[in-house]
Amino acid sequence: MDSGRIRTPRTAPRGARTARVAALAAAALLVTVVPSAQAVAAPVPRIDLTVLVVDDGGSAVEAITAELKGSGVPYRRIDLDDPNRPVLDAAFLSDTVDGRPRAKYQGVVLPHETAFGPDSAEHTALRTYERTFGIPQVDAYTWSHPGVGLDYTNEGGWSGVLDGTTAGVTAAGRAGPFRYLSGALAFEDNDPSIAESYGYAGRPRAGYTSYLDVPVDGGGRASLVGEYTADGRRELVVTFAYNQYQRQFRALARGIVEWLTQGVHLGQSRNYLSVHVDDVFAPDARWDTARNCTPGDFDCVGDEGEGADPIRMTVADAQYAAAWQKASGFTLDMVYNGGQGEQWKTEHGGSDPLTDRLVADRAQYRWINHTYTHPFLGCVQDNTVVPWRCATDASGNTLWVGRSELSGQIRNNHNWAVGKGISVDRSELVTGEHSGLRTFPQQPADNPHLAGALADNGVKWLASDNSREPQQRSLGTATGAAKTVPRHPMNVYYNVGTAAEMTDEYNWVYTSRADGGSGICESNPASTCLPAPLPVATGYAGHIVPQEARTALSHVLGNDPRPHYVHQSNLAEERLLYPVLDRVLADYRALFAPSAPVVNPRQKDVGTELNRRAAWDQALAAGKVTAYRIGATVTVKAPAGLAAPITAPEGTRKQLLLGTAAFGSPYAGTRSAWTTPEVLQTSVTLTLPTA
Repeated sequence: MDSGRIRTPRTAPRGARTARVAALAAAALLVTVVPSAQAVAAPVPRIDLTVLVVDDGGSAVEAITAELKGSGVPYRRIDLDDPNRPVLDAAFLSDTVDGRPRAKYQGVVLPHETAFGPDSAEHTALRTYERTFGIPQVDAYTWSHPGVGLDYTNEGGWSGVLDGTTAGVTAAGRAGPFRYLSGALAFEDNDPSIAESYGYAGRPRAGYTSYLDVPVDGGGRASLVGEYTADGRRELVVTFAYNQYQRQFRALARGIVEWLTQGVHLGQSRNYLSVHVDDVFAPDARWDTARNCTPGDFDCVGDEGEGADPIRMTVADAQYAAAWQKASGFTLDMVYNGGQGEQWKTEHGGSDPLTDRLVADRAQYRWINHTYTHPFLGCVQDNTVVPWRCATDASGNTLWVGRSELSGQIRNNHNWAVGKGISVDRSELVTGEHSGLRTFPQQPADNPHLAGALADNGVKWLASDNSREPQQRSLGTATGAAKTVPRHPMNVYYNVGTAAEMTDEYNWVYTSRADGGSGICESNPASTCLPAPLPVATGYAGHIVPQEARTALSHVLGNDPRPHYVHQSNLAEERLLYPVLDRVLADYRALFAPSAPVVNPRQKDVGTELNRRAAWDQALAAGKVTAYRIGATVTVKAPAGLAAPITAPEGTRKQLLLGTAAFGSPYAGTRSAWTTPEVLQTSVTLTLPTA
């Protein structure tokens, strides 16, 4: 993943320098909103659970918008560059519903504090709205100056490139919106030749509470993120540049949304990590460093099958896997081929100590059906040409692997596991090479027998390759048809057992022809060539491991539940997977507090999550969801049968038909859940804590 460049401004964002100093006032309360002293007797206002986003096209607003969208928070975007955009006035921002004043937006995201111009009518209307209804405002990226509660940077502060800097979450930040962070936040420095993040760190003035700061010359610390309260309003002030992919933003994104919504909003997010280990019990072919190909591939002439020296786990590797899981507190998903294990046993004197060990330790893992012998289950492959093509009959019709073969591969592998006492969920399946699903360019359609075979065996969740099909889709048109679960491929290759082999193949893929590589990186617009081949002795540990760990961690921090997949060969020989996973888990646990643990879902849970998100996004886009807060009561109305994701503070109660119950499950200092109305109810009603 490319984190992208960030502009490094040497002057303030437009209009920011002309902002006037706001008067100091008290912060708004979390739940009880007091409109004004003159309106005490008026009805408590209704605040709709929608965020207003004012977009100038910059990466900071884009990043916050991506966080709102990804976690399911409804928002309305106003494009500042659109000449036909609506004008922000009192009528746009608020009205009256059933005799009660209504704030149409629970929070406002601006590019900076004076996005409409400091003396404009829109600026005045927005500030009046925020003051009247207690609505928070995020200044997505501004500079350090008194208008946002900070001294100028030349008054004991600092400005410059932040790459590699370690910032600290303050005590106020850890007690407030960033309570889920452990305390230290390192800014990425992925490329020393590129300035990736620029910032203005200023010393706080009266009315400003710092949440994230850095040490400065001369002693003390200066703020990069904090809350400024003035004139009866609250602003979250961010004074460094970022984009949606950078780790520092991803770590702060949850807290920004929680602050913006006062901890009460539609949508939820978790930090997910699952790792599928494919081909368990089966051998994997080994990369040929001399011929730069893999035995068994159609373009690798000279070897059949897995070649003379395939890679397969040993008993010691299985013992290490079990011990690693216990030490790391993380569970692997073993994606198994029982028939391959039986074939290995037959070919090796009738015994297979590896299978015996893994079966003995079966309760320590999760298990997923990977078909009995791992055949290609799409079209019948014609291997007489390179690349292969789908075989056809005399009339030119594609020949397909039949339903009975598909169904038998699924059924036999499931039964094999049951016979070994392995607990396996019939609803989950991973086919070999994700075959049966469309495979471009040779097979542009699914095997027409696939949906029927899945139904024959009760399969509801079929793995797909996220690099080919990132979106979930249904397989077939029948009610209850199986759906795909996209998986992220990890760039730890299936056909290597040592770091030297891994680096050799990596160099072949990612170096130019002039440097001895394949040149694939030159012809593929989605790829980037290495400036020079990696040293074979150190390339894996020095370059590949940190890069792959960074990519995987970006998925974890992006509220992305999709599993990652590797192969059993990565647990064998030099056990190449563990350095990557150790780095991911260590970096994560250094960043997050115990209140935000890594969530390790199984395949069917990922499928369910993606399915719910798609339905929720469709309902939001169609305007079929109504949600609002009146004082300490939250009401959510959605189409019948649609689960709504809701996040609320600890202590929130859900209204039952009789009485109440604690709402949701705890995560990162809040409570959240996908929830529906109780029996005989037409909406979800929550009661917020009053303290």
